[in-house]
Amino acid sequence: METSPEIRARMSRQKSRNTEVEMALRRALHAAGLRYRVHRKPLKGVRREADVLFSRARVAVFVDGCFWHGCPKHATWPKNNAEFWRTKIEGNKRRDRDTDDRLASAGWLALRVWEHENPVEAAARVRNEVEARLSGTVRKRSI
Repeated sequence: METSPEIRARMSRQKSRNTEVEMALRRALHAAGLRYRVHRKPLKGVRREADVLFSRARVAVFVDGCFWHGCPKHATWPKNNAEFWRTKIEGNKRRDRDTDDRLASAGWLALRVWEHENPVEAAARVRNEVEARLSGTVRKRSI
């Protein structure tokens, strides 16, 4: 079964930048006293853009949508055009892992924030990592 024109049109209108979730996270980060850059590439030659970037701390934050990035809690698999969507979402997940690996190899920390996360809690997690890296006390963490 193929995706209907209505669904295709709706999906094409989905914002990829400055989403409500991303803006809420940025407001919480700013309120916590952090300053950052938005929509920047952490590594030259790698066509991947972080949603929020802390250059000095070498922390790149990506705000991932539950549908598009296959959230383990909330991802759904569409019934229409199922093969296309499964391939698309699995490809996004592979690209995310590749991005995280490339950044780690270059000394960066990639942090992923799911759209369903509380922005204040996510900002606190980001702040802790940024401060730890700036103070030189990088801790082991779970992803």
